[in-house]
Amino acid sequence: MALGTCRAVLITGCNRGIGLGLVRGFLARSPSPDLVIATCRHPDQAQELQHLKEQHRNLRVLQLDVLCENSIKKAVQETETLVGEQGLNCLINNAGINRIATLDSVTAQDMRTVYETNTVAQLMVSKEFLPLLRKAACQDTIMGIHRAAIINMSSCTASMQQFRQFRKSELVYPYRIAKTALNMITCCLAADLISDGILCISMNPGWVKTDMGGSKAPLQLKESIPGILNVLANLRDKDHGTFLDWRGEVLPW
Repeated sequence: MALGTCRAVLITGCNRGIGLGLVRGFLARSPSPDLVIATCRHPDQAQELQHLKEQHRNLRVLQLDVLCENSIKKAVQETETLVGEQGLNCLINNAGINRIATLDSVTAQDMRTVYETNTVAQLMVSKEFLPLLRKAACQDTIMGIHRAAIINMSSCTASMQQFRQFRKSELVYPYRIAKTALNMITCCLAADLISDGILCISMNPGWVKTDMGGSKAPLQLKESIPGILNVLANLRDKDHGTFLDWRGEVLPW
C-alpha cells in the first residue's frame, strides 16, 4: 500500500455536512480507498448516502449510534467482516452536535448532552475499534493513514491559546469545552498508541457552511474537504499527536 493511500476508512456521522463531504471526497480520489465505510444513526433515512452506495461499489453504509454501546460493538463486528485480517486503516471520529448556549443560558443538561456526544463517544468508539486498527498497524512501519490512524474532528475554537480570537465561541460554551476535552483525548491516545504505530491527531476542518456551521461560516465544503483529504494523505510520524487544520497548519492546544 502506497504512502497516503488508505485501503479502508470508517467515518462517523456521515448523513450530512462534513461527514458526507468526506465520504464524497474519498470516493472521488484517485486512487479511492478499497473500502469506504460510512456510518450514521439512521442509514435508511440517509438518502444521499444510499444514492452514493448505488454508484460506488467500494462504499458500505452501516448503522452506528455513537452513544449506544451495543450499536458500537455491532458496527465493529460488521466492520471486521468487511476488512478481514488487513484491519481498519483510518477511523475518523466526525459525529458531533452543537448547542447554542451562552454563559447566561447554558444548563447542566446542555453540557452533559454535548460532552457525551462530542467527547465521551469519540473515546468509546476509538477504544472499540482499536483491535481492527492494530491489525492494520502491524502491516507497515511508517505512520500514516495507509497504516493506521485515528482522526478526531475538532474545532479551532477548542484552542485554549487562541481563546480571544474566536468571539463566536461565547455562544457555544458546551461545544467549545467538549472539543477542548476531545483534544486531550487525542493527546492521551497519541501517548498510549505510539508503540502500536497508530497515528493520532486532532483536525480542525475550518468553519464550514453546513447545517451545524451555519450560513455565516466563511468556508464551503468544496474548499474544506479537499484540504482535509490532502492533509490526511500526507500525515507522517512527525504529525503524531498534533492539532492540524484543513490547510495542514499546526494549531496551538
